[in-house]
Amino acid sequence: MIKFLDLQKINAVYQEQFQEKLNLVLDKGWFILGDEVQTFETNFANYCSTKHCIGVGNGLDALVLIFKGYIQLGKLQKGDEILVPANTYIATILSIIQADLVPVLVEPRLETYNINPDLISAKITPKTKAILVVHLYGQLAEMEAINNLADQHDLLVVEDAAQAHGASTQCSVFSAQFAERQAGSLSHAAAFSFYPGKNLGALGDAGAVTTNDDALAKVIHSLRNYGSEKKYQNEYIGINSRLDELQAAFLNVKLPHLDADNDKRREIANRYLSEINNDKIVLPTSEQSHVFHLFVIRTENREALQEYLLQNGIETMIHYPIPPHKQKAFAEWNSHSFPITEKIHKEVLSLPISPVMTIDEVDFVIATLNKY
Repeated sequence: MIKFLDLQKINAVYQEQFQEKLNLVLDKGWFILGDEVQTFETNFANYCSTKHCIGVGNGLDALVLIFKGYIQLGKLQKGDEILVPANTYIATILSIIQADLVPVLVEPRLETYNINPDLISAKITPKTKAILVVHLYGQLAEMEAINNLADQHDLLVVEDAAQAHGASTQCSVFSAQFAERQAGSLSHAAAFSFYPGKNLGALGDAGAVTTNDDALAKVIHSLRNYGSEKKYQNEYIGINSRLDELQAAFLNVKLPHLDADNDKRREIANRYLSEINNDKIVLPTSEQSHVFHLFVIRTENREALQEYLLQNGIETMIHYPIPPHKQKAFAEWNSHSFPITEKIHKEVLSLPISPVMTIDEVDFVIATLNKY
């Protein structure tokens, strides 16, 4: 059986280093907001080319804390509208609601699955204060166009970069000069998840915020820790969402290997793109920025294809079967129509892709799909 994602195999190569880190943390006896967290925050900020990284409990909390931070700074107010892709994992939208803000859904491009900048302007109202973009499946959104729109309308831009660790592009964001820019540095603030299945995955829940905004970073540092910068002195009504010291230690082990792992993902993706040849399958678009957290195809009869692949020993997954506006949790949206989003959620199927897939496994996936 070719697993969709073999986490055991991915993490096995780090087992000895993980054990060393575990022993180190145990010996220090400091388990919350210690040296490993500070080291990871420095390392990941440097990796993303941002001034600040704040480690938090998970990716959802990272987004919520960004919005709550902007509320504390007076740049957002409860009830403000936030533009967000209709095609995304539900956590993106939950973050807006949990910060007492109002999500306004915008359709994606069918070709990229990411928010369509051409449709953003029509959704902007006097209540619109920010755009929350998602680099879905590991492909960067069209940040030049989005940031230009945001500048024209004086809007904040926030990245949900939970699937895009290491994705980069040539752009001139916040600068007159074009330069190589990483996901996490393409907006005013960005949120990352280090859920175990991510391109940079911990061994449990973990997340981070990256930003160049000194004031926002300072507020989020406090908000993640009960609203406290100094013990027993609480400046804000905060939450408890701190990157675990042990998870930070594991992430410090894995971060130096992220680019090489992403290159292996791209190699597999390039083979899929060039060698899968079946008119029943729509392949994704590929840009240099794509880090292929997921390799997502589309097909009109998804259940049949998924069953065929399973019978041939290939695991697949669906990201995601139900669009947010059709979820029971958002009953008030259930009658709304987002036809492109609905088509995507009806047809997408994710193929196995990871740094530990063998050449033989990739060969077999390609051959099996070509026979379908």
